[in-house]
Amino acid sequence: FFARHGDKMKIKVHELRTKSKTDLTKQLDEMKSELASLRVAKVTGGAASKLSKIKVVRKSIARVLTVINQKKKDNLRQFYKDNLLPLDLRKKKTRAIRRALTKKEKSLKTLKQMKKDKHYPLRKYAVKA
Repeated sequence: FFARHGDKMKIKVHELRTKSKTDLTKQLDEMKSELASLRVAKVTGGAASKLSKIKVVRKSIARVLTVINQKKKDNLRQFYKDNLLPLDLRKKKTRAIRRALTKKEKSLKTLKQMKKDKHYPLRKYAVKA
């Protein structure tokens, strides 16, 4: 699950997506403990390779957490698929777009307008060319 780039280890996200939640949490714990040991090495004056690895491990932790959160949101979306979605799962868009009338609401006519259209239809004229 690590891809070598020079001496640095980097996680591939597409491989993380295939893993189960327990595997991801286990991998996350391993990375956090590795990060802790790297920080200890930094304080005690460890090798430069260890210092440069801190950034890679931090980014890998972020990737794992991102995948976990995305999976969690996808599961919640499946759970709420048939009823009203909670606010944090709805499409963000913009405030104006969210408040705008829907297509159905735009096309509705008042009773007065329907009567007017029925009794006074649009006049058709034969225009001489």
